[in-house]
Amino acid sequence: MSSSICFASLAISLVGFMAIVAPTVEGARAFFVFGDSLVDNGNNNYLATTARADSPPYGIDYPTHRPTGRFSNGLNIPDLISQKLGAESALPYLNPQLTGEKLLVGANFASAGIGILNDTGIQFANIIRIYQQLEFFRQYQQRVAALIGGKNAQQLVNKALVLITLGGNDFVNNYFFTPITARRIQYNLQDFSRYLISEYRKILMRLHELGTRRVLVTGTGPLGCVPSQLASRSRNGECAEEPQRAAAIFNPLLIQMTRSLNQELGSDIFIAVNAAQMQNNFISNPQAFGFVTAKIACCGQGPYNGVGVCNPTSNLCPNREIYAFWDAFHPTERANKIIVSTINTGSDEYMTPMNLSTIMKLDSMT
Repeated sequence: MSSSICFASLAISLVGFMAIVAPTVEGARAFFVFGDSLVDNGNNNYLATTARADSPPYGIDYPTHRPTGRFSNGLNIPDLISQKLGAESALPYLNPQLTGEKLLVGANFASAGIGILNDTGIQFANIIRIYQQLEFFRQYQQRVAALIGGKNAQQLVNKALVLITLGGNDFVNNYFFTPITARRIQYNLQDFSRYLISEYRKILMRLHELGTRRVLVTGTGPLGCVPSQLASRSRNGECAEEPQRAAAIFNPLLIQMTRSLNQELGSDIFIAVNAAQMQNNFISNPQAFGFVTAKIACCGQGPYNGVGVCNPTSNLCPNREIYAFWDAFHPTERANKIIVSTINTGSDEYMTPMNLSTIMKLDSMT
């Protein structure tokens, strides 16, 4: 969205703001979010960590034009999925405003910097690792049960939609973090990917034990093509080979694992989201999606604006609509809209075994 103060832009901003703060549509299902910075909407604001997005220009295109803790210029993927559900955005679990009826909308437990493994993101210190997120989810259910009763709380969770986004940091901020890492000594890339998948499987089983019955499970994005990797590893602006190979190994294994889990549980509970393929489309042909570039981040410094973090002194593009990447790692709001549109209506090339619109149709019949 343009930052122009013309009337049309103002009107669009007001419409967007109303969509976020509007009351939940009657019958909208609850929404729960787990994972890392791609889906964190402010939990890390409440933590003593360097993995934060609470200073300008983050949030420049958010309805309030202020940083919220989202690693985006505006709305992130959970916000846009909430809109598809006809609901307001779920608050971060650590937000003190998450009480009363707000609890019934759902909650976002995500924390920037975390991974599948507990040793991922140790450089960020105080972040909410995935099993702590799951423990918070258990506590959340107790709070909701106290509000509406145990049976109703269980039903709310059973009927909810869940999004979990993990894996990217286990490569970028663990395996590839320095030229020599403990995990690189321990595993080759294929074996490390298989190890991650086995650990991801345990996390998904725990989610199922906690009552979730529809879970969107994303893999990694195109790890070698993000501006940070272009800045540090690329030759002549080409996607960095080793991280890109990691994504090519990990994501098919994730689809296989979710299929296996669904067969074991006898239901299509876990839906694999091929986020890498979605993003590869506009990385390989940005102009076809209305982007001028999918290499240079809108906000940053150094080659491709991919060095360090986005901050008030960074280079900042004037038009976020024509950039695929907002900062060194994260898509712009407009790129997120393309991703969520594909989650909603994409073919089985992107969504296995079904897309979100199909899920919503099926679940409305039960």
